[in-house]
Amino acid sequence: MNTKQLKSAQGRETRQRDLSPRKIVAELDRHVVGQAKAKRAVAVALRDRFRRQLLPPAVAREITPKNILMIGPTGVGKTEIARRIARLVEAPFVKVEASKFTEVGYVGRDVDSIARDLAEAAIRLVKEERRERVMDRAASAAEERLVEHLMAATATDASGHAAFAEGRERIRRDLRDGKYETREIEIEVTDDRTPQISVMTPQGVEEMGIDIPGMLPNLFGGPKKKKVRMTVADARALLLEREADALTDEATVPQEALRRAEETGIVFLDEIDKIAGREGARGGPDVSREGVQRDLLPLVEGTTVKTKYGLIKTDHVLFIAAGAFHVARPSDLIPELQGRFPIRVELDALTEADFVRILTEPEHSLPKQAQALLGTEGIDLEFAEEGILEIARAAAEVNGNLENIGARRLHTILERVLDEISFAGPDAAGARITIDKGYVERGLSGLVRNRDLSRFVL
Repeated sequence: MNTKQLKSAQGRETRQRDLSPRKIVAELDRHVVGQAKAKRAVAVALRDRFRRQLLPPAVAREITPKNILMIGPTGVGKTEIARRIARLVEAPFVKVEASKFTEVGYVGRDVDSIARDLAEAAIRLVKEERRERVMDRAASAAEERLVEHLMAATATDASGHAAFAEGRERIRRDLRDGKYETREIEIEVTDDRTPQISVMTPQGVEEMGIDIPGMLPNLFGGPKKKKVRMTVADARALLLEREADALTDEATVPQEALRRAEETGIVFLDEIDKIAGREGARGGPDVSREGVQRDLLPLVEGTTVKTKYGLIKTDHVLFIAAGAFHVARPSDLIPELQGRFPIRVELDALTEADFVRILTEPEHSLPKQAQALLGTEGIDLEFAEEGILEIARAAAEVNGNLENIGARRLHTILERVLDEISFAGPDAAGARITIDKGYVERGLSGLVRNRDLSRFVL
């Protein structure tokens, strides 16, 4: 690990040291309403992972993660809690639906692909972090390249010799002022795409890129290069990416990514209730649900999976499983798998009061998002308190009459209410719209109470 990587790792450790369980819950409260028990459970699990990293290796090896089973209806925040904690601790994160997997021997995805997806997520995360660290230097280098291209594109005299009418510093100053954004320049680009083919491996069907020109450079003459004309604005993005790649040590990315995936990776197993059930308990054409559970077991217990970047161990990956368990029960899971999720948290169904909080408390609530979107068209949108209350009441009523989809119902209701003004768009520039109770009622126009109609519209 070089000096920059060491400083980055130390920075992450400092941030995690400051994240006490209480602070983690407070951070989750900014985005997710309620569900205090689930927030406390994931906060403690995250803190235990940090505590484990401070122990001697001999002790740390023996401590397994406290996997969590979240039980609750759809739309109450299970996925959002898992996603937010992954962002909070800068951990590789993958969300998978358990119902997509099949028992070994059947056509479909096998559970080992979860570890491979986690490795891919870690690779992307590490690459993005390293690019951010060199972005300032990459931006300066890209600017120099643009200045050189613009100088070459300036007027030349009759004999064809470059007559640099504009000095280098003047071009740089005008470039920073945005005067050249629409000017076209000619730059050389490399076609480094590799063909993707599907290969049947012992782990299942995999998409693989075969870099034949890279393996046989003398035969193919290296990567293809061509000159293209594009605006300065487009060229800047291309050159910035090229310079960032040049400044990044790509050779050590897989090593760090696999280590991050093993030590801090988080896997969110959604719809685990869909594979709950004992062999022979139900008939039908379904692929063995118990077989999928038994295939998941070694992954959750800890195993080694081969990826194209190397071997990844899942011994200390945190698994968070979630399901509504309307039909099945957690006890329908095989005992071995139940034992691997020692922390069980029941999430509460959302009430009308919760909907009001969801519309008002989060940092980026749905009304604030709508205000920002329509604000780009010059529309001043304001939500009155009575309008918020009516939207929450309508969402709760529809959830009660139809399928309860939790907070997702708010998206449907709000889109229906704002349909007219969203369609007007720039034609309504300068308008000031207040979303009060009457506006909401007109927007829904009886759909909430008409069960037959709301079944298809809301």
